[in-house]
Amino acid sequence: MKKHLPNAQVKYHSNQNFSAKNAYPEALLDILGGEKFTSALKQIQNWPGYQHTPLVELDHLAQDLNIASISYKDEGGRFGLGSFKALGGAYAVSRLLIKAIQSKLGNIEVSASDLTSGKYRDITQEITVTCATDGNHGRSVAWGAQRFHCKCVIYIHATVSEGRKDAIAKYGAEVVRIDGNYDDAVHQAAVDAEKYGRFVVSDTSYEGYMEVPKDVMQGYAVMAEEALTQFKATHAALPTHVFLQGGVGGLAAAVVAHLWEKLGKEHPRFIVVEPDKAACLFESAVAGEPVAIKGDLDTVMAGLACGEISLLAWEVLKPAVSDFIQIDDESALDVVRLLAKGDEEDNAKIVAGESAVAGLAAVLASANSSDLREKLALNENSRVLIFGSEGATDPELYAQIVGKVAEEVFA
Repeated sequence: MKKHLPNAQVKYHSNQNFSAKNAYPEALLDILGGEKFTSALKQIQNWPGYQHTPLVELDHLAQDLNIASISYKDEGGRFGLGSFKALGGAYAVSRLLIKAIQSKLGNIEVSASDLTSGKYRDITQEITVTCATDGNHGRSVAWGAQRFHCKCVIYIHATVSEGRKDAIAKYGAEVVRIDGNYDDAVHQAAVDAEKYGRFVVSDTSYEGYMEVPKDVMQGYAVMAEEALTQFKATHAALPTHVFLQGGVGGLAAAVVAHLWEKLGKEHPRFIVVEPDKAACLFESAVAGEPVAIKGDLDTVMAGLACGEISLLAWEVLKPAVSDFIQIDDESALDVVRLLAKGDEEDNAKIVAGESAVAGLAAVLASANSSDLREKLALNENSRVLIFGSEGATDPELYAQIVGKVAEEVFA
């Protein structure tokens, strides 16, 4: 068996609050699933340019690790924005604008196509949406604001690259850089929204701010529905394990809730993975309650550099996730290079950003550890599902990591 990430620095925690394989609780439908998801799916499937992103089978890697299969949902091509975030931020912008129009004109029927056509531009152009971002969520919100004809102000923190800043600005948003980390940017965006009458479209929830993040996560769940459909079409049985990157928890909660709702007691084992420099979900699981991580959170996995969890996401993750893992930065970079190199036998290559690969890095590290293999019940019958959440969303950084630009990898 080939060794992958033999020197990975991994920290593991078993969630004592895990509720085993119960049916999806009806109480959680107020957060994710049900008719609200159906509405999100219907709208997003009708957006121009919508198509399923690929589910790539990493067959030879699975063979190396003595695992039945590894399926990688590649979000690098999503709507040309380079990440799954395109599904959430833009959808939440549309929902916010529809509610604003209905508040002004009465409870009339308003569709996303009405927004796109500019039918209510006289109302929407007076509305400003705002959020904090590490890059991808802000790009989605800015894209949605441009598509649905409203104004947009995006806040980034000190270590967000100029490449990610420019990728947001190209959609017409005003981009404001602040000192501090991601959580400081979240705070400043909220303060300025109150001051200037803007509408926050955040992918994280906190006390007093719960409704919009539900829409964001409903959008993310479209990705989970695609992956489940694709997996069923190519496998004789359901996935046994799903490794999910952390951040504030929005992606993980959306996938967990959707698979839990659809599969019920047959849902797979959920494992959340985070950078060791920003493991707020891990520490919350250890404490049994939400815990904030302080410091600069300076991890190469920039999209996961979050110190405070989404309270709504935690409501889903706490009873459903059995395992939490921390992974080091160098392991993530090694996996970015591994995917860019491709499989020696079938030459399959994937362009993955550094925040996309946390889940796969944890699989590789765990499969090569007899202790973690046993704890996670990883074996020759395991069918692993991973969500590669972004492509090369920072082209300059990607080229530094891999030694070539994304176009050269594909060529």
